Order: sequence, then structure tokens, then C-alpha cells
Amino acid sequence: MSANTETKNTSPETTSKLQRTVTLKLSGDRINSEVEKRLKKIAKTARMPGFRPGKVPMKMLVQSYGPEVHSDVLNDELGKTFQEEVQKGQHRVAGTPKIEKAQNASDQDALEFDATFEVFPEITLGDFSTLEIEQTVTEVSDTEVSNTIDILRKQRVEYVEVSRAAQNDDKVTLDFTGKIDGVAFQGGTAQDFTFMLGKGQMLPEFEAAAQGLKAGESKTFDLKFPDDYHGKDVAGKTSQFEITLKKVEGAELPEVNEEFVKSMGIAEGSIDKLREDVKTNLSREVNNRAKVQTKNSVMNALLKVAEFDVPKSLLEQESTELVQRARANLKERGIKNVEQVPLQTEVFDAQAERRVRLGLIVSELVKKQGLEAKPEQVRDYIEEQAQSYESPAEVLQWYFQDRNRLAEVEAIVVEDNVVQWVLKHAKVTEKKLPFDELMGKK
Repeated sequence: MSANTETKNTSPETTSKLQRTVTLKLSGDRINSEVEKRLKKIAKTARMPGFRPGKVPMKMLVQSYGPEVHSDVLNDELGKTFQEEVQKGQHRVAGTPKIEKAQNASDQDALEFDATFEVFPEITLGDFSTLEIEQTVTEVSDTEVSNTIDILRKQRVEYVEVSRAAQNDDKVTLDFTGKIDGVAFQGGTAQDFTFMLGKGQMLPEFEAAAQGLKAGESKTFDLKFPDDYHGKDVAGKTSQFEITLKKVEGAELPEVNEEFVKSMGIAEGSIDKLREDVKTNLSREVNNRAKVQTKNSVMNALLKVAEFDVPKSLLEQESTELVQRARANLKERGIKNVEQVPLQTEVFDAQAERRVRLGLIVSELVKKQGLEAKPEQVRDYIEEQAQSYESPAEVLQWYFQDRNRLAEVEAIVVEDNVVQWVLKHAKVTEKKLPFDELMGKK
């Protein structure tokens, strides 16, 4: 298609420095000719009441299909012309162009439209040697291995009846009766009721009353229900409870022996092998978490390495996507009518700008330094992640049979490449973080 086009920068006083406007001039005769061509094609198979297929008068076809066909032809021609102009001017278009009919057409024999769009900014990266990065380092000691094995033991705990007084972490069985002003209330009476002491399963006064009792002993006490208690009939009221403890069961942890080790899937039953496996898994998790913290430090530093204008269209797209993710998250949490929850894109503007700005910097760095994900890196990453599953081969197959999953891994590998490159060129200091702090236990 032949079309006259003109590219111009819009006024910087009223628009972004990245905004451009292309004036597209299309031949009206060409548009009409293409419309007529498509209508004739439709006429060969068109069906209307009272006419045989292919025998509908053109006048009726124009009335029924003309506006839609004209719109389609116009959009197609505008799209082609715009793409030609983009390629000719080597514009790197950011976002979707806005195409409107020209207000002050200069050619009466043509259809004129203004296509307004933004381009990606020119990014000049600064001196990476001035960036200060904290690289998180955490060690996995024998203490962490032993603590993890203790957690595994607690997951296989058994409870045996004991004759001593009840204490925290015991399982207790009791009967209770609750009354308000001397009258029993619904839900306030139970027999052979079982709960764990010290786990917050009951109201504090109830747990405190059971503490120290032995089987066969009883206790009467007052209990005030919280004002926001889920049972509205008793919320905010004071009740009198009588409890009779019937059984106390203490936790009995399994010994770390051959039988226990085999129950963990280690056929040879070797305790040393168990500790080795636990340390390997802990080290993998520690390494992943430390890498996340280091990556965050790198990304924060990258924001200082370049100054540039960010395309508004990309910010709007990112804010909209963040809103959609927030709604999806609310829906997963069981919130009803999430579409009616007032979530304004402005709330996510700062986060959106950070994400877009970082994305542009990372993209520029990847392009200039050749940090694209290599096939062997992608496979190595997947194989490493697969080691934490029972069937690593199935995990590999799961990834490699879906191009979208591979693309997600490639994005992760690219980020890792960027982090490693920055660490080699910036000022790096080790940040030694205790195991519990890294794992969020403090």
C-alpha cells in the first residue's frame, strides 16, 4: 500500500518527551475499492430471507455489511501504514498507539489520521563501580540440622497418657459446662472434649484453668467472652465454667534411630545420611533465600545507575496488571465480589514505576552485556530445583513440555545473570545473616 506519512514530535510543554505523533494519509479511493472487493466476496455466499445464497442484491449487502466492512478495511489500512512508518523511522514503540481522525486535515483528497504513541527511552547506563551492594551470606551449621530433625520428630509425635499435672504441649481431654447468670447456654457444654494446651486453641482463661490439673480434678472459674467473639449470643458477657479433667497425654517423640531414618525415605537407615540430606536441603533453601535478598540489593542499586523518562503507557499497563493480580489474590483468599472491591490503579503507581524502570534498565544491561539465558543455564536451573522433589525426571518433563514454563525459568536465569554481572562490577560487602533471621524465625 502506498500512503503519505509525516512524523513529528508533539509539543514538550503539553506531552511527554517520549511522545510522538504520526500523521497518516490514506487514499479514500483505495479504501472504497477494498470495501467493494470484500463486499463482492461476501456476496458469493451471503444468505438473506427471500434470496438464494449468492443472489442477495448488492444494495442490501451494503446496508447490512457496509459499515462493518468499511471499519475493518480502515483499521487494517491504518495498521499497515502505521507499521510501515514505525519501521521506516526505526521507532521503538512503547504501548499501544492512539489513532484519531486529524482535526486539521491538509489534504482534501485523503483520509488523515493522527497516531500518537510513546517510544522507549534512550538509556545511558552509569558507572557500576560506584554501586554499593550487600551480598547476603548465611551458614548452615550442625545446630540447624539438629533443629530441623527435631521438627521432623515433632511431625511424627505420639501422645501417651501420663499421671502428672497438665502442662503446655499436652493433649487434654475434659468435660465442661458453662453458664451465664446460672443458665446453661448453647455451645457451652461438652463431654470428652480434647485440645492441645498452650496452642491458643481455647480462650486464655480456659487454658489457664486446665493448666496444673490432674486427671479426675475439677475447677470452677469465670470467663469473659471477648466483645468481638464469633458467638454473638455470648459476646462481651461473663460466664461461669466448671471443668473436669479426664485425661492428660504427653508428647512422646520418636528416637532418631534406623527405624526413624527409614521412615524418612532413606532405605539404608543411616543417621549420617539423614543429616547429610537435611543439610543439603537446608543449604538449598538458605541459598535461594540469600539470593533473593542479594538480588533485592542489586535491584535497588540499579535504580541509581540511570536516569530517564518512563513511558506513561507502560506505567498504566503495569498498574492495571497489579490491580488485576490484587483482585486475583483476593479471590483466591475467598473474598466474594472482588470486581466490586474499590482498587484504584493510583495505589500501585509507585510499585508500577519501580517495576517498569527496573525492567527497562535490566533489558538494556542484558542487551549491552549479552546476558541472555543460555539453554544449558535453563536446564541447570530446572535440574537444581527438581532435586527437592521425589521424581526429578517428572519435574524436568513438566517444564520442558510447556514453552510458557520455560519462558518463566528463562526470565529467572536472566535476572540471575544480571545479578552476577553487577556483583562483579560493583562494590560488594558481605552481609552475614543468622540462619533464624534469614528464615523469618526472628
